[in-house]
Amino acid sequence: MQSIEPSNCTCNGHIVLFEVNVPSRILIIRFSSIGDIVLASPLIRAMRSRFPTAQIDFVTKTEHAELVRSHHALNYTFTYDSGTGFDGLRALKRRLAAERYDLVIDIHNSLRSRFIRSLRGVRDIVVIDKRVLERTALVKFKKNLYREIVSVADRYLEPVAPWGIVNDGKGLELHITDEVLFGVNARMARLRLHRYEAAFGLCPGARHFTKRWPAERFAAAGTKLAQEFDGVILLFGGPEDRQMAEEIAATIGAEAGPERVINLAGELSLMETAAAFEYVDVVVTNDSGLMHLASARHRPLVAVFGSTVREFGFFPVHSEATTIEVPGLGCRPCSHIGRAACPEGHLRCLTDTTVEAVVRAVRERKTSSGGRIGTPST
Repeated sequence: MQSIEPSNCTCNGHIVLFEVNVPSRILIIRFSSIGDIVLASPLIRAMRSRFPTAQIDFVTKTEHAELVRSHHALNYTFTYDSGTGFDGLRALKRRLAAERYDLVIDIHNSLRSRFIRSLRGVRDIVVIDKRVLERTALVKFKKNLYREIVSVADRYLEPVAPWGIVNDGKGLELHITDEVLFGVNARMARLRLHRYEAAFGLCPGARHFTKRWPAERFAAAGTKLAQEFDGVILLFGGPEDRQMAEEIAATIGAEAGPERVINLAGELSLMETAAAFEYVDVVVTNDSGLMHLASARHRPLVAVFGSTVREFGFFPVHSEATTIEVPGLGCRPCSHIGRAACPEGHLRCLTDTTVEAVVRAVRERKTSSGGRIGTPST
């Protein structure tokens, strides 16, 4: 028998009462990317808290599955290999149809997710509001129509408000398996980080060029931090960041000493990287997926923003984070996700951010957090 319960939501300042169906089988769709999926963790947690006995599944791309596969609130993670094209997407939809979901939550709203969410027999389908009008007005015409700055993590919760779902305020989270934790702990122990007074994590990569603070600035900041704090620099990133990280490591090594820099870019999985963040005092990153991993591990964080702005909702979700932006640039933002090149040819949104400003922010974060390496946060 179908279960129905009363609920309410606030619309234009007024409380609206209505009835909603209580779901027993729930599917959440978010194919990519790293940050977007990590930002979904409050939604996942809230859904499990609200519906403790429901089947709650997640669908994402294969390369991002590790971010949610071990999440305690999920029953199963379905994956899509983009290399299989439409045939793979159609096969995935057939698998999902067999689960007979009664609530589908599309927090991607792409062509792929629209195809997947059109499952037959689904009682309720809800979709994220991406603020496309506001985003377009800000990027194309530099007109700020955003009434307030809302994190994407909170936007993911908006479609399920009729079911009484609210943000519990606990921030982002990652569920890292014991196997990964033990492996990373053993690896970090071999690095003997206790020899240094401090450790700093640098994440110089980002998918798009206009979101990358120049590599030479990361190298200069790393050198200053290593020298000022008698510290060690750990470089993080994916395989695509390996060469850039090697160049940064070479510069830091030449200035501060080769023992003062450790390049881990391309050597760790996403979850291993998140676990390794526990061993640094402050993480310095671009507006990237690793920024959200650090945020989910509640690490002190300094993030450099370039062509993107906070209005888009992709800022760090915790209080121990400092975002550095260049104010007053008429060309910013030029994109909501970043570009392969600066359309103005000057990249001032990043080059106007000085090494001194970043080092000062790191210094303040380290002082306020009082954290020490080797004492991971919970």
